[in-house]
Amino acid sequence: MELRQLEHFVAVAREQHFTRAAERVAVSQSGLSASVRALEHELRTPLFSRTTRRVRLTEAGRALLVEAERTLAGARAARDAVDAVRGLLRGTLSVGVEQCVAGVRLPRLLAAFHRAHPQMEIRLRQEGTTHLVEGVAGGRLDIAFASGVPRGEWRGELVPLATEPLVLLCAPDHRLASAERAGWGELPEEGFIDFHPDFGPRRAADAAFAAAGVRRTVALEVSDVHSLLELVHEGLGIAVVPHHFARKPEARGLAAVALDGAGRPSYESVMVLPEAQAMSPGARALMALVRQDTGR
Repeated sequence: MELRQLEHFVAVAREQHFTRAAERVAVSQSGLSASVRALEHELRTPLFSRTTRRVRLTEAGRALLVEAERTLAGARAARDAVDAVRGLLRGTLSVGVEQCVAGVRLPRLLAAFHRAHPQMEIRLRQEGTTHLVEGVAGGRLDIAFASGVPRGEWRGELVPLATEPLVLLCAPDHRLASAERAGWGELPEEGFIDFHPDFGPRRAADAAFAAAGVRRTVALEVSDVHSLLELVHEGLGIAVVPHHFARKPEARGLAAVALDGAGRPSYESVMVLPEAQAMSPGARALMALVRQDTGR
């Protein structure tokens, strides 16, 4: 079993399509297919169920994917460690981020990293916090910027970036728009707009409602903050969001109302890192820039 075979296998597993996977790893489709078939032959079991439109992992394929990603991450870490001893940072830095994480300006941060380490390739993925944490745990990501990560559930390092209150956003003609504060007991009859359940702001809002003992209905689920703000503007529901959402240009005209009780609900942004022994040199270098920028 060769590392290249594992790279090809992981590409197909992630893309669920041989043509796209071949483009991703820059090989011919026939070469990629032959590599995967050879791996299946060596393991004596199919790794994918194939149709004319897409491919899906078999049970054996799902088991291999976890270990393949760990193996590839370990190989990258080994190469990076040798380069680091030589005073070089090469290879790839895989970064994950959730939308609108507070406490860090990621484009500026990545630009500074690129200037300092021009021979490292930066790969960026935007996902929900649940997938980001899984990505760092599985070695698919070197580092992630996320929110609402339970400290008791993460064995690696969590570096706090910012903590801010949750606020209620509503259209200017909403019954609560003129209130200075709103109580949780005033909210159960409202329709809510929120992110999908694996996103940090949604996790923070769900936890706040649970702490207040209030049930709510999320009528509209979105995957980006701009859609959320537009829907609130149209009066299609209200939203409980981190306070910095209210300062975005797209939120101009909306009412931001403080929330009472429930332990002053808050939203925490963090940097998610693996355990020290598994941390790549690239992740260490980026973490150093974050600490320099934030003073943390």
